[in-house]
Amino acid sequence: MPLRDAPPEPWLSFLQELDALAASTVRMDCIGGFVVTMLYGLSRATADIDVLEIAPLAAAEAFSRVAMLGGELYKKYGLYLDRVSVTQAPYEYESRLVEMFPGVFRKLHLMALDPYDLALTKLERNIERDRNDIRYLAEVVPFDLAVLRERYAVELRPYLGNPNLHFSQGASTNL
Repeated sequence: MPLRDAPPEPWLSFLQELDALAASTVRMDCIGGFVVTMLYGLSRATADIDVLEIAPLAAAEAFSRVAMLGGELYKKYGLYLDRVSVTQAPYEYESRLVEMFPGVFRKLHLMALDPYDLALTKLERNIERDRNDIRYLAEVVPFDLAVLRERYAVELRPYLGNPNLHFSQGASTNL
């Protein structure tokens, strides 16, 4: 599914260093611009990988020390991991993860949310860049609106504190 067999530089070198650091198999659940650009081909710059989950916990801690903003790998490559804690992902997202760049790394498995789940994670912040990413995904996938509505209603909306806040700036909660 990825547009490329491997991520381009400097991403490849950055991720190879993380792979070498891993003591065992590591799964990173990725969202955001990195996924939209690497998996779906959007042409825009991003300097981070937004990550929902890094498992196991020991890897998350090790990666935090070297790969977060300001860490050793950031200083070396200008790239970093951003552990996202403020976005709500659809409840069953893990059952639909897709591996990016399978076989490129020995221990590191970059897992991407499917396009529907990815779009739904962008609702909460609701900034222009996120809306543009959703529009782009809707064009290249293209979305089945019934699937999008179902996931929103069943797997996301019940977990949002105040869903109306996520649809400011003229958007509607009627997906």
